[in-house]
Amino acid sequence: MARQSVTADIVEGAIAGAIATWLMGKTTTALYKRQSEAVRRRENRARGGKTAYAVAADRVAKLAGTKLTKKQSEKYGSEIHWALGIGVGAVYGVLRPRSQLPTMASGLLFGAAVWLLTDEIATPALGLTPGPAKFPWQTHARGLAGHLVLGGAMSATLAAIQPGARGS
Repeated sequence: MARQSVTADIVEGAIAGAIATWLMGKTTTALYKRQSEAVRRRENRARGGKTAYAVAADRVAKLAGTKLTKKQSEKYGSEIHWALGIGVGAVYGVLRPRSQLPTMASGLLFGAAVWLLTDEIATPALGLTPGPAKFPWQTHARGLAGHLVLGGAMSATLAAIQPGARGS
């Protein structure tokens, strides 16, 4: 089977990223709701009641010389989250057909890498959240679980829309 273009891989990966971001959100929300009230309070205190994405939206607005309301911060923060998920999907869409790993293994490994790089390293390094030690272990476990769902969902979606591609 002839390999499709990198552009097609990017587009299909972006579609997979959107689907996977939606599914990841459903998963992490369900897990968050099942956490104890004490754990949720500790996490919310650590992050000052704002998600990393809302903090990022506030920073972008400040650079643009404006200030966002809480509702706007949440809205634009959600849009940043979706853009990141779609972008990560596009990257995975290019990498997946070139991987030597089986489809699901590559997706799970990719999801774990995204969790480590974004949640555990980049967001604290950028000052969007405090360091990992400030959060309860359940926060880290939920984030990892969500990103494993992200990687698995991207992998499954691409396997469905790219039948016969390497790794399927």
